[in-house]
Amino acid sequence: MIKVTLPDGSVREYESGVSALDVAKSISEGLARNVLAAKVNNEVIDATRPLTTDVTLQLLTWNDTEGKSTMWHSSAHLMAEALEFFYPGIKLAIGPPIANGFYYDIDFENHHIVEADLEKIEKKMIELAKQKSPYIRQEISKNDAIAFYKEKQDPYKLELLEDLEDGNITFYTQGNFTDLCRGPHIPNTGFIKAVKLTSIAGAYWRGDENNKQLTRIYGITFPKNAELTEYLEKLEEAKKRDHRKLGKELGLFTFSQRVGQGLPLWLPKGAALRERLEQFLRVAQRKAGYDPVVTPHIGNKELYVTSGHYAKYGEDSFRPIHTPDVNEEFLLKPMNCPHHCEIFKALPRSYKDLPIRFAEFGTVYRYEQSGELHGLTRVRGFTQDDAHIFCTQEQVKDEFKKVIDLVLYIFKTLDFQNFKAQISLRDPEKPEKYIGEESNWEKAEQAIIEAAAEKNLNTIVEYGEAAFYGPKLDFMVQDALGREWQLGTIQVDYNLPERFELEYTGSDNEKHRPVMIHRAPFGSMERFIAVLLEHCAGDFPLWLTTEQFAILPISEKFNEYAEKVSDVLKNSDIRGFVDSRNEKIGKKIREAELNKIPFMLIVGEQEMLGGKVSVRRRGEGDLGSMTVEEFTALLNEAVKKELEKN
Repeated sequence: MIKVTLPDGSVREYESGVSALDVAKSISEGLARNVLAAKVNNEVIDATRPLTTDVTLQLLTWNDTEGKSTMWHSSAHLMAEALEFFYPGIKLAIGPPIANGFYYDIDFENHHIVEADLEKIEKKMIELAKQKSPYIRQEISKNDAIAFYKEKQDPYKLELLEDLEDGNITFYTQGNFTDLCRGPHIPNTGFIKAVKLTSIAGAYWRGDENNKQLTRIYGITFPKNAELTEYLEKLEEAKKRDHRKLGKELGLFTFSQRVGQGLPLWLPKGAALRERLEQFLRVAQRKAGYDPVVTPHIGNKELYVTSGHYAKYGEDSFRPIHTPDVNEEFLLKPMNCPHHCEIFKALPRSYKDLPIRFAEFGTVYRYEQSGELHGLTRVRGFTQDDAHIFCTQEQVKDEFKKVIDLVLYIFKTLDFQNFKAQISLRDPEKPEKYIGEESNWEKAEQAIIEAAAEKNLNTIVEYGEAAFYGPKLDFMVQDALGREWQLGTIQVDYNLPERFELEYTGSDNEKHRPVMIHRAPFGSMERFIAVLLEHCAGDFPLWLTTEQFAILPISEKFNEYAEKVSDVLKNSDIRGFVDSRNEKIGKKIREAELNKIPFMLIVGEQEMLGGKVSVRRRGEGDLGSMTVEEFTALLNEAVKKELEKN
């Protein structure tokens, strides 16, 4: 007999060899019908695999992230089976689950596939799913696996097998399809009730531009048709909110092939928006005791060799700058932290000076493959709201908590109400990925865990997601459509102070190493603005919006008065414009509404003679006639309330 401990702490006894699905059936047939996978001793496995020792068990359903992921992984296999039916001889690469659905990378060789073909593949997937074929796991020797894929003439699977050890290889079979896979998978294909293949894209094998470009097909599946319908509605709403579309419509940013891919150009309205966000954070940082610094856009190669970044990322991130002196080698700056270490080192430091907090809106450059570039969310040049705190060991937790407070203030002000904090720790099975002493890692990880607990954050722990030099706390924000974005990060670092030999004089008059905290609440200005745009659909808060008013003259003869009103408002730091086009007032109002202008000021004969404006507020309608001074007071009070509520 074995003991199975369930999430509520209850312990049940079963005969050895029982499966998680059997356990579910012993609890409730209804529960068993919804079990997609199982988490056994914190590892996700097939619900049908036998359990032979005492375990902790969590039954995973569609309501669990790991349950969804398992179903989507299984759906990738189902899609591959359908593809082999229509396109015999294709070569399959990898087919993992992703945050929303799955994809499979395929070499179609002589076959040709277009978007219009996706519908027939969807129908075939549903047909295959209805057969309720079980996903059968088979442990296989490396030699047998190689023989299987040699016969199938599949070079991609053979290459994957090169990295696997004998005794550690599994195949999964459902219906007429077998794939090299470590799993886990759902019990059978019948759980898949609704399918949507969303797009076709290109992807280089193993992400290397020197390799062959494969065809990547994205898809998503659901256990109910109603959930697919809801998802497609959200997808349509997401298209309307696409930051690339809104950025163009609102005149915020553009891109130029001549300037270069992934290098955004900020138009006047977008630059002003960025400036307001920066100023908002500058004020908050100043109150929190940060000192501004400025560093160059390039650095000597030796700087990044010292920091360890060059050895870690090499030419994936670093690009050389050619100089007349062949003995000098400079690189575009991919991060700000080594520069800030040198600023700390520039002067003698005492324990009385600590903590020292350096903040910089620093532009950095990292090479991203062209196929991975996406609007403002994946670029090659971006500005981080970066800061580095140098403190004593005793100050680490308190400083970390203060940064959490700053991040929460930003999220609240910008209406990101739903988020969770991800504690990103080392992968215990891959110690070679990280630098630094074990004892320092343990202290850093403990400080983050304690700080997050004391701030009552809703946290999850992810192993293997730490930076190579230290653990971190990442903030995962849900937008208005329920999509999750990683915004804001805080990292504890014992390693860079060691590498740069940073010191301060302690109260004992001895030299000590400071601890370094990396911090970027926005993450990057580009990505943050993209997410904010999609979150609020371009309808920014009044304090932040690019144009707070539009003055709408009823006819051209009132344009001069409209311009005078505009000048008065702009002198009061209120942003807006005059719509002086020779168009009907109804059309001007409709377009101002569509362009998300908060206030519309209508001026005609009556307003001009009385020195007033007729005020409409978007979403509220007519607010009546008032003087320019009264409107100024109204708007400023609205901005004040907006900021004070946070």
